[in-house]
Parts: sequence; structure tokens; C-alpha cells
Amino acid sequence: MVVEPEPEDLGAGVWSVPVPIPGNPLGYTLVYALECEPGLVLVDAGWQHEDAWSALTSGLHTLGLDVSDVYGVVVTHHHPDHAGLAGRVRETSGAWIAMHHADAEITRLFQAIVREDADRNWERDALLRAGAEGEDLSAVRAAREIEPPAEPDRELADGDLVDLPGRKLRTIWTPGHSPGHICLHLEDGDRIFTGDHVLPRITPHIGLYPYDLQGVDPLADFMASLERVQEISAAEVLPAHQYRFEGLVERAQEIARHHEDRLTELTALLSADPATLWELSAGLEWRRPWAQMPPSDRRMAAGEAAAHLRTLENRGVARRHGSAEPLRYRLV
Repeated sequence: MVVEPEPEDLGAGVWSVPVPIPGNPLGYTLVYALECEPGLVLVDAGWQHEDAWSALTSGLHTLGLDVSDVYGVVVTHHHPDHAGLAGRVRETSGAWIAMHHADAEITRLFQAIVREDADRNWERDALLRAGAEGEDLSAVRAAREIEPPAEPDRELADGDLVDLPGRKLRTIWTPGHSPGHICLHLEDGDRIFTGDHVLPRITPHIGLYPYDLQGVDPLADFMASLERVQEISAAEVLPAHQYRFEGLVERAQEIARHHEDRLTELTALLSADPATLWELSAGLEWRRPWAQMPPSDRRMAAGEAAAHLRTLENRGVARRHGSAEPLRYRLV
């Protein structure tokens, strides 16, 4: 069971408010509030749910703050546990919403797809391409539907200073977990907000969606982003989950080693005989055995396996076998 921390004054005009993620083992998102001359700027906003909204508003109130005083929301990435409540904050306070332009584009694309395919048939189609069958296909309709986040008012690029009057909060583009994931370096406070890029105990999910999306290599992007944040001098790391910590360089290196080990493990499963993405995913070691995973977890696991396969393809280790469905891979 995840024990949710209390709202906390971190000093120097920075506060932390845990916002629950109902039904998710992560437990909560740490939303940070930064003081500036016009009001508050939030780093992320939390999941769109009444319990989450209550926790955000009451948590701010406990700290002597109010959601109506929010001047802006900087979203580290478009995922629902970070961007979900941003639209409601904007409706309540008139705040602007900002995210990296790559995730802003995904937000618009997601909105268009949902309008055109309200039944979300693309999920079942992707599973068929991966080689899934049985309960993994039948459970798609029962999966919790996630609505697209609010479209941002402002788009950020690497190196941009966030609109935080009187302070310096710089955008560090760290693609991988999402194409537009950003970390935020508080240059006047010796702190870095890492979103999901660097977490203290777990490794962020790096997935490829759709599983055969061409022209991208999210794991390679993520590994390069890990190298980049090691160049930033910041005494304290403020992630979106778990807890604050020190030692950004050491933790980033540890996460990189984990993914290299994962690539080695996946390579060992490959052979001259083609295997489907689903078969390879099932052969990997996960925190919970594949057979005991709910279908939603297996879909995410396949996305992670697909991302690692793409890196192996680009390294000349793996190759997709033929063009027919389902997706099959073999050792080069």
C-alpha cells in the first residue's frame, strides 16, 4: 500500500502537494507550487478525478494557498496523471497552461483521434498487430478510458524560460517517456523538477505506441536525455512521484544501466526463428509474472518491449521479419 505524504512547505517559495491517482499503484503525483510575483505556478496538476481535485485544492489550502491564485500550470508531459487537472485549474483561476510543443501536438492528435474513433478501435487493432489474442483482446472495451488533456495556451521549446516573474525556471527538453517530456531547472533555487524522467526508486515507462510506429526511437531519446540531465548542476531533485532526493547523476546512470540490461535480456530471447512482439514481451522478466498481469499491464509491457526492440533494430541486432501481421522479430 502506498502511503501518501502530507502537503509540505519546501522552503524558498516552493510547496509540494500529493494528488492521488485513483486505482493506480503509483499512488499519487507530486504537484509543486512555485511562488512568483503574479501568483502561483504549478508544475503538473494531477489526474482528472474528483478525489484528485479535492486533494489539490485542500492541499493548497493547508499550506495557506488557493487554487484561484494559480497564475500558470507547466505540464512536464501530456500523460493524464500530470496534465489531467490542468484544464480545471485554468477554468477556476484563468491560469495559462504550457507544455513542450511536441506534447502539445500529441494532445491535438489525441483529441482528433477520439473525435473520429469514439469506440477506440485503434487499441484492438494495435493488439492484433502485436500478436495478442484471447482475454487481451476481449478486455479492451473494459479498460478505463482516458480523455485527452486540455490543449495548452503556450508551447515551450528547449532552453525557454517559463513565465515565472522574479524567478528563473528553465525548460530542459528530455524526450523518451513522452516526445515532449520536459524537466524544469529552478536556477535561482538549485533544484530540478524531473517529472517522470528521473525517479528515485522506479524506472519510468518507455514505450512505443503504436507498436510499429516508424521513424522514432523513444528509448534512444530517453538514454540521450539521461546523459543531458547529468550536465545540470542541481542539489535537489524533485520528481513527480515517490520522494525528493539528491544524487541526480548517480540515479540517471543507474536507470541507464537498467535499460542496457533490459536490451541484453531481450537480445537473448531473439533467434533465427521469428517471434511475435507478444511472445517476446511474455518472455521478459517483469515485476509481476506475465500470466498474472491484467491485460492493461500486458499492453504497456508490450509497448516497452517494442521500444527496446526498436533500439535493437537501430543498433543492428534485431530485425522485423516480413511485413505481414502480426509483428515478428528475429536476430540479425
